[in-house]
Amino acid sequence: MPLDTLGRSLQDLRISVTDRCNLRCVYCMPKEIFGPDYPYLERSELLTYEEITRLTRVLADLGVRKVRLTGGEPLLRHGVERLIEMLTHIPDLDLTLTTNGALLTLEKAFALKAAGLRRITVSLDSLDEAVFTALNDVDFSMERALAGIENVAAAGLTPVKINMVVLRSVNLESVLPMARHFHGSGHILRFIEYMDVGDSNGWKLDEVVPAAELVALIGAELPLEPVAPNYRGEVARRWRYADGGGEIGLISSVSQPFCGDCTRVRLSACGELFTCLFASAGHDVRALLRSRASDKQVSARLTAIWRQRDDRYSELRSALAARRPRVEMSYIGG
Repeated sequence: MPLDTLGRSLQDLRISVTDRCNLRCVYCMPKEIFGPDYPYLERSELLTYEEITRLTRVLADLGVRKVRLTGGEPLLRHGVERLIEMLTHIPDLDLTLTTNGALLTLEKAFALKAAGLRRITVSLDSLDEAVFTALNDVDFSMERALAGIENVAAAGLTPVKINMVVLRSVNLESVLPMARHFHGSGHILRFIEYMDVGDSNGWKLDEVVPAAELVALIGAELPLEPVAPNYRGEVARRWRYADGGGEIGLISSVSQPFCGDCTRVRLSACGELFTCLFASAGHDVRALLRSRASDKQVSARLTAIWRQRDDRYSELRSALAARRPRVEMSYIGG
């Protein structure tokens, strides 16, 4: 198992299967940038499912145990169930998927379950219809998102995780209603600090609501207790309701950086490997996969990439933010 320059092992893989999305969330793919003329990847540029599976198998041999399919919106990729089924043949993988929920019909949820998916995370940023549609900017209704969550639960893809990105001037007032709604539901609500991923979302530090502030806000009404992480490198800091009503998570890349325990690598839809969510550039592995390179040669290249890794952007944010561009979240997944 290779270690990077800071002694971090390789355990988690995020796979973006498409750079396209059917929403235009202001913190990820603002409509002003990602309009009808935006140059999305061509089909020939995308990694095939066979290429993704081969690369994942090699990475699994190097220590990867958790794989999450992302986008863009992964359910826009035709036949994604086939990729899931292919990945299930790799031993000891925890295979999950993150979606905005727009395409999560009951039929789709059961098809994903049948293909071998274990769990699903759904994005939901407010229970206020006006706030929710303003954030996704395409009039996608909150009720449809909630229906998608229930379809996932009905298919047995549980526990369902719900991701809420919090912006101080936009949906801070939605935090308590979200906590109340999912308290006791069996679902895990996760609050995500607004992050400066990419260069298109107009990130401002004063829009970030620190995790500690969110814990205090929720805990004043629904008392919380800290919970130990499930494993080293777990991104979300866990809290449980004192009355037994379940748990929440807080992902605090800005106020409480977790670079020191980050074990994650990200694969773009066109085959670039990124060792940090805030990276400026990736490593082209598509060309390697489409050459006559053996699995041993691919493994050697991936090992070299990981061993050279020294990323800790969140710990150095103030020093680095103004000095370099960053890849967009829709390109490598969140």
